[in-house]
Amino acid sequence: MDLCEESYSYLKRMVPQLSRLHGSYSSRLAGHVDLHLEILEQAPYTTLLRLTYRFTDAAGDFHEPDAVLRAYHDARQVEVVELHEQDLPLERLFQAPGLRNRWRANLFVSRWLLFCARQGHRFPNRAAHAQAWRACTVS
Repeated sequence: MDLCEESYSYLKRMVPQLSRLHGSYSSRLAGHVDLHLEILEQAPYTTLLRLTYRFTDAAGDFHEPDAVLRAYHDARQVEVVELHEQDLPLERLFQAPGLRNRWRANLFVSRWLLFCARQGHRFPNRAAHAQAWRACTVS
């Protein structure tokens, strides 16, 4: 439970208006890999989202890590729904030893969210927000 609550606090630090967003966003910081957020589903008390880095190599594009998360706004928790990460293979979150795998996935996501928040990633990013604001005021 503590990991899920920590994850929620880190996610809200990066995405203060999480329960009101729709669509896809990118957070760009100089000297860092772009972080991508996609809102998959909004419900009254939950948000389903994908958070990932996108890379390109000779074989093409790939996402690493690639996490689908469900944020419970009323409980202030984040649950890992899916996680694809090369160094932490967790294809069977709900099979034996499912509880251990779920804990490992939640620990990884909590530390990753803390890392991203400390780097300064924010959604929607200030530049995009300022550009949208200027477009609204100029029209």
